[in-house]
Amino acid sequence: MNKNLWMRDIKVIPFLLPFLVVYIIFTILPVFKGLEMSFYDWSLIRKIEFVGFENYQKMLFDPHFWRSLWNTTLFVILTTPTMVLLALGLALLANLNSKLKTFFRTAFFLPSILSVAVISFLAIFMLQPYTGLLNTGLHSIGIEAEPFWMADKILSWVSIVVVTLWWSVGFNMVLFLAALQEIPESLYEASEIDGATRWEQFRYITIPQLIPIGRVVILLQILASYKVFAQILLITGGGPAGGTRPLIQYIYEVGFTQNNMGYAATMSYALFYILLIISIIQLRSQRLKES
Repeated sequence: MNKNLWMRDIKVIPFLLPFLVVYIIFTILPVFKGLEMSFYDWSLIRKIEFVGFENYQKMLFDPHFWRSLWNTTLFVILTTPTMVLLALGLALLANLNSKLKTFFRTAFFLPSILSVAVISFLAIFMLQPYTGLLNTGLHSIGIEAEPFWMADKILSWVSIVVVTLWWSVGFNMVLFLAALQEIPESLYEASEIDGATRWEQFRYITIPQLIPIGRVVILLQILASYKVFAQILLITGGGPAGGTRPLIQYIYEVGFTQNNMGYAATMSYALFYILLIISIIQLRSQRLKES
């Protein structure tokens, strides 16, 4: 019996081998290559000299690194709870048994299929200080103020967060919607017989059933928010005065503008360790709650 299973596994190897080779070349090897680069003074085209932990020491005392890391963490703090609550609310609305159900699902998910370049262009078009759609709308209702949405630090963060929520909430909404449809209808029917109100059904049936997918959404959103880059680069360029520059943009500037790939690799691994620690904490806490 064991020999038959072994022979069956051997037959599968040729089918898995092409994917395995591509995965090793484009995923596993770059991971170790990046780790090697972090210990060298490395330009865009060649390895210069071994510097040991000098890049890591430099990172610890680099104010631009810590400021960019704080900007990224602030983005996570602003977007994660808002994203989860908004996605849950939209999923509940899209799950209603109404004639507009299909419209809601399409409208909420449609922005998520757009590229980051498209949503960034739309944001810039709407947020221009004098001719932008948003300021034109404010003028039409009698508000004469001219907010500089991308020149003020607070307004820049508001703009980036709103654009990101509009663009990416559809994916999380679909996850919650799928979980809502998996809740047995018999639970609601039994609660109605017992005299439960809609609020009590939501509190004691819907919310507990959505907790597992909620943990997944939170973890995915934290990881995605820590990797924010393109929309900030295209909308504000990290400004004003570096006030919205995320860590990945700083890594990009150091690596490709300052031609210092070794130090850029070091900061990339710092971000990797942060995400790894967050993932381990989340998974461990989930296992403790389940046990």
